[in-house]
Amino acid sequence: MKKIPTKEAVGSILCHDITQIIPGKIKGRAFEKGHIITEEDIPVLLSLGKDNLYVWEKKEGYLHENEAAERLKNLSAGEGLTFSEVNEGKINFISDKDGILKIDIDLLTQLNSIDEIMLATIHNNTPVKKGDKVAGTRVIPLVIDEKKILEAEHLSEGRKIVSVKPYKKFKAAIVTTGNEVYYERIKDAFGPVVRKKLSQFDCEIIGSTIVPDNIETITAAIEDFINKGAEMVICTGGMSVDPDDSTPAAIKNTGAQIVTYGAPVLPGAMFLISYKGDIPILGLPGCVMYAKTTIFDLVLPRIFAGEKIKKEDVVILGHGGLCLECNVCTYPHCSFGKGC
Repeated sequence: MKKIPTKEAVGSILCHDITQIIPGKIKGRAFEKGHIITEEDIPVLLSLGKDNLYVWEKKEGYLHENEAAERLKNLSAGEGLTFSEVNEGKINFISDKDGILKIDIDLLTQLNSIDEIMLATIHNNTPVKKGDKVAGTRVIPLVIDEKKILEAEHLSEGRKIVSVKPYKKFKAAIVTTGNEVYYERIKDAFGPVVRKKLSQFDCEIIGSTIVPDNIETITAAIEDFINKGAEMVICTGGMSVDPDDSTPAAIKNTGAQIVTYGAPVLPGAMFLISYKGDIPILGLPGCVMYAKTTIFDLVLPRIFAGEKIKKEDVVILGHGGLCLECNVCTYPHCSFGKGC
């Protein structure tokens, strides 16, 4: 910092907040630290009793917080983002499309281990909408040694910490299983729920069918939809261990590779995900039909973002995989599924 007369301060950067006090009326910040002083500011500052000011003195090898924040943004921000203006040395990252937020957690931790640097994000794999704030970065002091920013840039080496993967368009098909539905003993309640969840994405449902609890019939229905161009097949019902529940065996019978039958998530423990080539075939447990938020809500956005789900992706959901079934559901702005 250096002390200069206020009348000579135009273009200088304040190193501290300046408070305005009018007894009985106002006490608040008139000028923020980091503010660049203009000609119009001079009479106001003088009226506040500020004949002299502490301003930032440019020094080789040091960066003002605004410049440092821009460099932190550039090294950490990937695709699918837009940004706020620098405000008090801080830049917010904003999603510019609907998609899945991806965070390189290891690199984020390493970055935040550098003194006087910070980057805060919401959770990895959170579904986000266009316009959602997803991260923010700044340096702690008003002025920072450039070596720390260089260390951060060297650390990242072109890798990005924050990005948004946009959703892709899918053609999907629904195979509803169960003798009770097939023989019209009860009304199908599963299909409408699945359709509603798919409607949140760019999804064309190319067909749906109801079949009895028969392995060969279910297998044939799945294969028929794949032959007709389905890029995802969702099977509902028949996922428990009852003798008449045939859906897991039927899915396996298509030649699909089972990623996992079972998930450390409640609701959703009896969930199955498999792939026939690159085509996901899902087996949804009964909880999807009546619970507001389930394993289906955790996995579906990632599929639409073009990710191929691996077993470890499901296993890690155990940390955060207990839905509290709140009276008012706030997902995805809650702990559910945030172990990933």
